[in-house]
Amino acid sequence: MLKNTEEKYGVIGKTLHWISALTVIGLFVVGYWMVDLTYYSEWYKTAPLWHKSVGILLLMATLFRLFWRFYSPAPKAIASHSKQVKLASSLAHAAIYILLFLLMISGYLISTADGRGIAVFNWFSVPTFGKIFSDQADIAGLIHEYFAYALIGLSLLHAVAAVKHHVIDKDDTLKRMTRKKQ
Repeated sequence: MLKNTEEKYGVIGKTLHWISALTVIGLFVVGYWMVDLTYYSEWYKTAPLWHKSVGILLLMATLFRLFWRFYSPAPKAIASHSKQVKLASSLAHAAIYILLFLLMISGYLISTADGRGIAVFNWFSVPTFGKIFSDQADIAGLIHEYFAYALIGLSLLHAVAAVKHHVIDKDDTLKRMTRKKQ
């Protein structure tokens, strides 16, 4: 089943979720590591190229994921969840998407502040708007850093909530995103 149903996520929704989750974690780890690279490191040029390239591919996947959510809406909330839990879930999911896009925009602004586009694994290039405001790379860099920490924190909360629903509440919240059949 490719599409979502009212009760569970389809293959495409699950695949996009887990690819996004793993990619966000990977980008965070690489980003955290690469800010301390020196000019003499063999990874000095390679790590940023990979980070930017994967970031652009994640942007494309996220845009497709949003399209997919409109085409194949997420399953309905589990009936046993309180209004507060349903609201918190909706707000957290919206915040995750907002943080993702703010990270991608700030990453783009960092990478293109020098007037060069972003080469995506040398497959294609994303054009630049150039320098849009003073100290663009520095300001966007701070925003990128803070929003990366916020996204990782919110993602951790999201994961803990899913495990809580599975272990303590014993509902199908986590199973809807992990199991093949229910």
